[in-house]
Amino acid sequence: MSSHPAKPSMRDSLVAAAFQLFLERGYEQTTIDDIVRTAGVGRRSFFRYFPSKEDVVFPDHEQSLADMTEFLASSEDGDDPLLRVCEATRLVMRMYAENPTFSVQRYRLTREVTGLRTYELSVVWRYEKTLGDYLRTRFADRRDGTLRANVLAAAVVAAHNHALRHWLRSGGEGDPLAEVDRALEFVRDTWHPDAVPGGAGPGAAGEREPDDVVVVIAKRSTPMWRVVREVEASLGED
Repeated sequence: MSSHPAKPSMRDSLVAAAFQLFLERGYEQTTIDDIVRTAGVGRRSFFRYFPSKEDVVFPDHEQSLADMTEFLASSEDGDDPLLRVCEATRLVMRMYAENPTFSVQRYRLTREVTGLRTYELSVVWRYEKTLGDYLRTRFADRRDGTLRANVLAAAVVAAHNHALRHWLRSGGEGDPLAEVDRALEFVRDTWHPDAVPGGAGPGAAGEREPDDVVVVIAKRSTPMWRVVREVEASLGED
């Protein structure tokens, strides 16, 4: 049996070459031609995997979205919808946790490049839409079903991003899954369908102090990503 490590896939080689150049030269100064030259492949090979230079910065999100969609689609009728979307969100955090070095490098890069930050927001919106679509089907028999689904999806995404940024700003130190579990617990205690407004969450039997509740007032036409940003700002995020 060969003891040599497996050769990286062409996709992985392109990502590695891209980030090598981004760190050495900067994102704006790096072209697709530079990336394929460093990876030792042609332009056609690059576009076989990535539609644009922005996509090579986020190579794992398409699979992560597919995994989330499949996980939600496999839900049973008896599953708690809120708990299910929280578990689905943990799949995303696991994806980041699999490669802390890459995740931290990407975080720092997106902080520096406005275009990447905009692209990242579009990815976040797709995650939120996936969660919202699932919740709307589960709450279809409620008069407030659409509102409840939209609010819960936004809250879950905001909690996940709060924990994710805290972990990334630390340089990838600590346990990101424990971070996100604490954030999602706040969402469950606050928004669980059986929770008593202003009181303890389900099963708490009044033994704990109620958590703070964040209320954001926005126009109907306000994009959901902006609502999420308002929630994050109220939680002390920059």
